[in-house]
Amino acid sequence: MTVTSAAPGRRTRPRHRPPGPGTGPRPAVLTVVQAGPAASVQDLGRPGMAHLGVPASGPADRRSFRLANRLAGNPEDTPALEATLGGLAITLSTSRHVAVTGAPAPLTVDGVPVDGAPRLWLRAGSVLAIGRPWAGCRAYLAVSGGIEAERVLGSASRDSLTGLGPDQVRAGAEYGLGPVRPVPAIPLELAFSVVPHGGPATVRFRWGPRHELFGAADRHRLTTTPWRVSAQCDRVGARLTGPPLAIGSVDLPSEGTVRGAIQVPPSGEPIVFLADHPVTGGYPVIGVVTDADIDLVGQTLPGDELRLAPVH
Repeated sequence: MTVTSAAPGRRTRPRHRPPGPGTGPRPAVLTVVQAGPAASVQDLGRPGMAHLGVPASGPADRRSFRLANRLAGNPEDTPALEATLGGLAITLSTSRHVAVTGAPAPLTVDGVPVDGAPRLWLRAGSVLAIGRPWAGCRAYLAVSGGIEAERVLGSASRDSLTGLGPDQVRAGAEYGLGPVRPVPAIPLELAFSVVPHGGPATVRFRWGPRHELFGAADRHRLTTTPWRVSAQCDRVGARLTGPPLAIGSVDLPSEGTVRGAIQVPPSGEPIVFLADHPVTGGYPVIGVVTDADIDLVGQTLPGDELRLAPVH
C-alpha cells in the first residue's frame, strides 16, 4: 500500500503502480554464441506435402534427433538444433537439462571439457560448446522444454532447398524455451548413427523403381563398388564417386522421389537423396535406401566409404 497525502478528513484510495522493468518473471531464452558452419532448427518435418511440392525436411539423422528429445524429457517432435561439423555454442538464461546426441564430438562448458554423457545440467549463463565430431558430421542439441521457433506449414524445420521454416541459425540468435519438463532415466540403448571407424559403412537398399533400365553389369557394379561420398554433399543429398554407371540416353518424365532414393544422373555417379531432397526428378532411380539406414547416410562426410547392399 502506498501512503498519500490528503486533506484532513478526506479518505483516499491507495495508488497501485504497474511493476517496473525487471520485476516480473523473465522468459527462458537460449542464445546462440557461435553457430558453426551450418546449424539449423529442426523438428520431425512436414511429411505428407509432396503433392504440394513441399519436401518433408526434418533432421538428417532422425534416430539421434529423437533420442536427444527423449533424453531432455521432450516429445520426439519438439524443435531442437542440428549442428553440422561442430562449432555450435549456446547459453541459457535459466538452468536446464541439455542433451547432445548424434555424431560424437568433444563438449565443453565454459571451456572445460565434459565427459561423454549424452545429457548434462547446464547452469544459467554457462556456455556449452560442441566441437568437431571425430566420426559422422551432425550432432543434435535438445533442451528440456524445447526451443520455440517459427512454424511454417506446421513445422519448425529449416528446409535448405526451399528456404521454408526458421532462418538459418546465426550467432546472436535467441530462441524462447518451453516450460521445463521432468527428464527420464538415461536409456540403455544410446544408438548413434555414425560411420564406423576404419572401414566402409554398409547401407541397405531395395531395387527400383527404374533398376530395369540398367544392365546386369551396372547393377552388379552398384553393389560391389566401394563408393566414396564426394564433396558434393549437403542436406539435399550425397553424391557418390566411383566407376560411373552407364544409363545411356534416357527420356523419363519427372517422377516423384522419396528420401533415400538413389538417383543416377547422366554422369553415372549415384546421388542418395536426404532430408531436403526435391519431391520430383527426371533421372532414373535405381533403388531406395531403407528407412533404417538413411540416417547413417545423413552422417557421412566427404571421403567416407559406403557399400550398397540390396535387400529383398
